[in-house]
This record gives sequence, structure tokens and C-alpha cells, in this order.
Amino acid sequence: MFLPKYPDNPTPPPAHTHVPADPMPVRRSLPSVSIDQKTVVALVVGGVVLTALLAAVAITAISVAVAAVVLRSLLREQHRR
Repeated sequence: MFLPKYPDNPTPPPAHTHVPADPMPVRRSLPSVSIDQKTVVALVVGGVVLTALLAAVAITAISVAVAAVVLRSLLREQHRR
């Protein structure tokens, strides 16, 4: 019976030696941004306007879908006669 020959040292030597990295650079703090009342009001108003537009688009889409279903039903009734 043939048995494979195993090496004397089962773990091969490392191919890459670890080199310690440079220490992390010191992070600079970001400049402070002043948020005044006008900015907050502008953001809130913009959010309300965008929400209202999204709601208007959704309501329009729903009403168009309902109108399409009604018209399809009416046309189907007309073809049956």
C-alpha cells in the first residue's frame, strides 16, 4: 500500500511578514455650521410642499385608475349588447 509522504513541518513559513502600520493620523474636527431659525423654517416648508405634491400625484393616479376601470366596465357592457 502506498502512503503519501508528509513534510516534517506541517505549517509552511509565512510568505508575508507583518509590518506595523503608521499610527492613525489625528482627525481634524469639521467646522461648525450654524443653523438659524430661517433655515429650519425653509426646510420644514420645503418638506411640506414636497409632501403635498407627492400626495397630489398619488391621488391623481388613483383617480385615473378608477376612471379607467369604470370606462372599461362601460365599454364591456356596450360590447355585450
